[in-house]
Amino acid sequence: MVKKFKVGVIGVGFIGPAHMEAIRRQGFEVLALAESNQELADQAAERLLIPKAYGDWKDLVADPDIDVVHVASPNYLHFEHAKGALEAGKHVICEKPLAMTAEESEVLVKIAEEKNLANAVNFNLRFYPLIQDAKARIDTGELGERIYIIQGSYLQDWLLLETDWNWRLEPEYGGELRAIADIGSHWMDLVTFITGKKITSVFADFETFLPIRKKPMKKIDTFGGKMQMDVEYEEKKITTEDYAAVLFKFEGGTRGVMSVSQVSSGRKNRLFFEINGSDSSLIWDSEIPNQMMIGHRPEPNQYLIKDPSLMMKSAQWSASYPGGHAEGFPDTFKQLQTAFYRYISQGDFEKAPNFPTFRDGHNTILVDEAILQSARENIWVDVNY
Repeated sequence: MVKKFKVGVIGVGFIGPAHMEAIRRQGFEVLALAESNQELADQAAERLLIPKAYGDWKDLVADPDIDVVHVASPNYLHFEHAKGALEAGKHVICEKPLAMTAEESEVLVKIAEEKNLANAVNFNLRFYPLIQDAKARIDTGELGERIYIIQGSYLQDWLLLETDWNWRLEPEYGGELRAIADIGSHWMDLVTFITGKKITSVFADFETFLPIRKKPMKKIDTFGGKMQMDVEYEEKKITTEDYAAVLFKFEGGTRGVMSVSQVSSGRKNRLFFEINGSDSSLIWDSEIPNQMMIGHRPEPNQYLIKDPSLMMKSAQWSASYPGGHAEGFPDTFKQLQTAFYRYISQGDFEKAPNFPTFRDGHNTILVDEAILQSARENIWVDVNY
């Protein structure tokens, strides 16, 4: 019988409840949550129907009844929370970025390996069914002997206005990188996962279009600024990027380019990629995630609609519903956790996991740091894994 895991979640802002929904869809219990103080924890526990509420995350990771900890706190706390959970002997799923620096993320990789604990970074976008299908097609050589070009973007508009605000705008909480670390990391993880090609060198250009923003005098939720009215503000200097363009060199001579923006009006949350091989191409857009274009030269292009009966056999597991039944963002959390919890249940940690691990999170931070150096120095920078 599969163990009925009991789970604790640290942080219940925008993303924590998404983790909880997926945990419950696995049939497991969200036993406890932790917030920054007891009052907030109690309020969240009542709202989200959680039995235990901790005002100190250390009490949650010390709870002997908890098997797995999900870290969904702000970026600057990820290292401390994930490290504490590992040291308490808990398996961990952590939001990205895994840590604020590669030095920190490397520590987490080593602790997880030493303690033989399952670990994952929530690069959930890998688990759209057609992303799994895209990887399977490339693995079987459907795009040809070589991948020539990987190109695309990740565009949002939620920070378009000077009155739009979130803690991610402040480097002490979100890190020195913003658009790159917050959404560019998803794009980079996705294309390297699909193609199996690591990024080897980068050349980056940044721009901060709104160097002064108006910070609300009271706390607002992530993405909540769009709906705030009659709020008092204070002016704040912004040093992180609203926009970035990055040229990439990948393994095997593949070239690529990515643009990311959080100030692109009309783009709510659009990750787009086009992968051009020597025979065919794959094109996917996260705002229409249940279809993928397969591009050809000698024959008509194809549009594959998500349908497990039409997908590559190795990708069929990631589609829970038949063709015509859309699967979206919440389902990616469920499928990542399906892979993670199955891995723990099987107990063979020598086997390569089929989900993004702390090592993947660490490698992404290495690329992030190379991108930051490139933008500052206006040079190509090699990624040293």
